[in-house]
Amino acid sequence: MTTTTGTATTTATAIVTTATTATTTARATSRPRLGPVPVLWLALLATPLAAGANAPVLILPDMARALGVSGSTATWLVASYAWAMAVGTPLLAGLLRRRGLRAVLRVASALLVGGTLLVAASPWLPLTLTGRAAQAAGGAGLTAVAMSLAGSARRMGVISAGFGILGASGPLLGAQLAHAVSWRLSLCVSVIAVLAVPMVSRYATTPSAPTDPAAPETAHQGRFDVRGAALLTAFVTALVLLPHAPAAALGSSAVAATLLALHIRRQPDGFVPAALIRKPLFLGSALLALALSGSYFTLLFSVPRLLADRAGWDAGTAGTGQLVALLTGSALSWLLAAASARMSRVAVRSVLVGVGAAAAAIAVFASWGPLLLVATVGGTFAATGANAVLSMHAVSSAPDPQRPTAIGLFALCYQLGGAFGPAIATALVLAA
Repeated sequence: MTTTTGTATTTATAIVTTATTATTTARATSRPRLGPVPVLWLALLATPLAAGANAPVLILPDMARALGVSGSTATWLVASYAWAMAVGTPLLAGLLRRRGLRAVLRVASALLVGGTLLVAASPWLPLTLTGRAAQAAGGAGLTAVAMSLAGSARRMGVISAGFGILGASGPLLGAQLAHAVSWRLSLCVSVIAVLAVPMVSRYATTPSAPTDPAAPETAHQGRFDVRGAALLTAFVTALVLLPHAPAAALGSSAVAATLLALHIRRQPDGFVPAALIRKPLFLGSALLALALSGSYFTLLFSVPRLLADRAGWDAGTAGTGQLVALLTGSALSWLLAAASARMSRVAVRSVLVGVGAAAAAIAVFASWGPLLLVATVGGTFAATGANAVLSMHAVSSAPDPQRPTAIGLFALCYQLGGAFGPAIATALVLAA
């Protein structure tokens, strides 16, 4: 939600690199290309997801009126996107590990294009929600590929900053497209990611592919843990529903978590590897990313309303100011990603936590417009920086065969923030 950085602003985002070989290769035609995939192609593959996640930020009332539903009901178009990103990332990362890069590119592209067609044509909310979920799952798969092929903190910083920039542009871009054409077009912007698929497919194989240029694309085979994947999906679904139906979701999430924990004990090398989630480095990185992402997405949806209520700004001024703030925060996060190799993990986390907490506190108490934009800068910096840097920390704790899984589970935590954020904003600010 993506919502990504920027819903994912997003969504999300989210998200990470495997930090494996930087010289992955591919057999596109009869002759593979050598060297890493150019990072701009990876950015094009991944970052439109963030624009698609954040496009509804300023047009939720228009969408609600067009579909004949309330504003709170319309937020499901955001929540469904965040849910599908959260669930789709580990599922398609598992497909990446088992079947290879080209299989993921095909499946993800089909989901993204098919979902976009549904969103563009559907007159009913349930079918539109289905289309949004398919878009998000497809975009999540493409993002998992891009992050797996990044290969370094600096290249991952470019992708993460791109998430921030596209996420930052999403609200204003969505509003402009809705005003000029239709709000449905605003929800279709993520489909441009498929333009990068042919080039990425020509350059790269799976993250675990051999470094021999003559070696074909390979993937990890083995029995797929269907039960583990289903239980994780049920658990994540219950968590996404928590802000909307607390009592039912709390009970459901407890049951799903218990069943998932028992399954992990019986099958420790399954869809959710026990050794991975027991590592403090992975778990701490993923949970901190979840907290910073949730704070960011809450700010993303709340600040335009706060600017109107507290500072008297009109929608156009608020949207422009938020765009500048989001772009600034994203640019600063790239500087952190570039410098992180020379910083200790404790120092990086201290910066992220300090800036994120300050941003939340400012948003709660500030009534001056520019100060609210400072809060947006801080929230964007913390979440986007966490996506770039903490993902490296999390994945470094995993053995090579489990790195695609680590990507998916870390991104799942980040994208859960994209699901929680809009609901929290609605409960605290938008419904007031």
